[in-house]
Amino acid sequence: MAFSSSLPRLLRRTSSSLPLQWRLRMFLAGKRSRPFTTCEGSRPTILHKRSIDILHDPWFNKGTAFSITERDRLDLRGLLPPNVMTPRQQIDRFMVDLKRLELNASDGPSDTIALAKWRILNRLHDRNETMYYKVLIENIKEYAPIVYTPTVGRVCQNYSGLFRRPRGMYFSAADHGEMMSMVYNWPAEQVDMIVVTDGSRILGLGDLGVQGIGIAIGKLDLYVAAAGINPQRVLPVMIDVGTNNENLLQDPLYLGLQEHRLDGEKYLSVIDEFMEAVFTRWPNVIVQFEDFQSKWAFKLLQRYRSTYRMFNDDVQSSAIPLSNTPIHCRTREQLCIFLVDFYFRFYALQHPCFMFSVSHLFDFILSSLIHLTRYSGTAGVAIAGLLGAVRAQGKPMIDFPKQKIVVAGAGSAGIGVLNAARKTMARMLGNNEFAFEGARSQFWVVDAMGLLTEGRMNIDPEALPFARKLKESERHGLHEGASLAEVVTKVKPDVLLGLSAVGGLFSKEVLEALKDSSSTRPAIFAMSNPTQNAECTPEEAFSTVGDHIVFASGSPFHDVDLGNGKIGHCNQGNNMYLFPGIGLGTLLSGARVISDGMLQAAAQCLASYMKEEEVLNGIIYPSISSIRDITKEVAAAVVREAVAEDLAEGYRDMDPQELKKLTPEETVAYVKKNMWEPHYPTLVYKRE
Repeated sequence: MAFSSSLPRLLRRTSSSLPLQWRLRMFLAGKRSRPFTTCEGSRPTILHKRSIDILHDPWFNKGTAFSITERDRLDLRGLLPPNVMTPRQQIDRFMVDLKRLELNASDGPSDTIALAKWRILNRLHDRNETMYYKVLIENIKEYAPIVYTPTVGRVCQNYSGLFRRPRGMYFSAADHGEMMSMVYNWPAEQVDMIVVTDGSRILGLGDLGVQGIGIAIGKLDLYVAAAGINPQRVLPVMIDVGTNNENLLQDPLYLGLQEHRLDGEKYLSVIDEFMEAVFTRWPNVIVQFEDFQSKWAFKLLQRYRSTYRMFNDDVQSSAIPLSNTPIHCRTREQLCIFLVDFYFRFYALQHPCFMFSVSHLFDFILSSLIHLTRYSGTAGVAIAGLLGAVRAQGKPMIDFPKQKIVVAGAGSAGIGVLNAARKTMARMLGNNEFAFEGARSQFWVVDAMGLLTEGRMNIDPEALPFARKLKESERHGLHEGASLAEVVTKVKPDVLLGLSAVGGLFSKEVLEALKDSSSTRPAIFAMSNPTQNAECTPEEAFSTVGDHIVFASGSPFHDVDLGNGKIGHCNQGNNMYLFPGIGLGTLLSGARVISDGMLQAAAQCLASYMKEEEVLNGIIYPSISSIRDITKEVAAAVVREAVAEDLAEGYRDMDPQELKKLTPEETVAYVKKNMWEPHYPTLVYKRE
């Protein structure tokens, strides 16, 4: 009966250019779908879809842009309005619709215009992926804050309610023993980039459990838009090991496991199984760990970095030769002996009543080993900005070691930036033990307990190198636990750097104190994300301190109109300036590990990207609208560094020897050639 009802319909399709006899032969053979080829990156992909199935596939759907020939051959005639639209017309229609709808798309008083824009863009992503990325690339300055920070934070907080269509993969503690087979459920034969999170520390919002997958999706959107990674070869991943967020544990609509987080060996066994599974199926994939809590971020990085092609742009580390450290220990055994000796000398001298603990000693040595080999990818953006602030004062970057820097925040982000800044200063001062120790004296760290000095009990080992000596503090009229305002008043810093995740921390009192800075052009870095966690706004900074300051933030803010034709520039120091280029450069070089040198090359490239006249005008970071050009340059710098360090193994038809022969200009051209562009593929029938 199915045959008799289908055959007349088949025979009536005489308008097609395909021979009727061939159609009948295929029908009788049971082959109801026809293969078509389309361009996936630089390689062809076979498309086994037709009719309504293509319209429901966001990878291949063109909507009203399907040509008449494609409509005939793909059985789409009559399923679309008759007018064939150009991609430009489609985008214009969408933008008009978006501008009209974004003011009316809120679901209630708790919703925001930014979240409404995210909803509208997400619907486009669901139905037409090529057009989505075309819109995102052409309007990256406006929509990067929507698909990434700060809006992605609100998206993650509400993801259980926003979830409509699955995107990415979910591995949970309940899947233990099944992950090796699960990875083959993903339809893409090749994946170049994975961003994975366990949802334990999403931005500054804490434990969001399975809802944290929003940050992985947003980050990969920027890999596609900024770095030109093919969207069919990226994979966002959530590893759900439970949550310690009591609100989510009690929420009947929560989509994740409603049990407390795994810990210890049980947690590690889940991550181990995931890593083994994805690298078994995709041996050349790059895995970026995103927003893992500090407790695990460092340990996982040390656990996998020498085995797998992975990195964590928040706490990137590499095998720095120990002979380059100022303590001159050539083996880990010598280093451990040094640390044990330092442990007893420090606590015996500073805290005579301190009770020895083997576990505390072990934690101290482990944290110190990590500290001595750590370089933060996010810190690279901060270092580029700090060097730019020196240039904005009309001074050469070599004067950076003279800068007095007050840092608010001693968490993993704050310490990461401090370590990177100290290393940068030490290199400029001669890269020896004296230089490393001298650089330390330029930093004043203030955390939740006030000024950090050696008089404090049980100092975090990672923060210990930045604890001020008591006599040194007293000479400045300061004491252990002094407030941020007191420290700024007494130190008169060149830079006030916020990495505290405490919104409004730079109060009017603190900003008033900065007016007496010894710098002719003090810099304020309110780097905490998302927007509500920024230490101050640019309006507060410029109106209180003056229009001569340099201002940077982690989240986007509008420039400030200072009157009389003057503009107070708000520089966004977002790590999106670096991580797309690091990922793309690693992919195109074929590097098996991501070294400190590659990260430093990326940061130096960003620092030198700005022109002198722009920097003197207070612009220390480039416009987000230039992100693809920035990423191209950063990726080329990473490729050249990978080649220089003999880490490059080549990519596709470009072997390591050919990479070595490329000039800097040819490297940039090589990168550009391999950046995916959002163009509709021509679907052409392929006859076997």
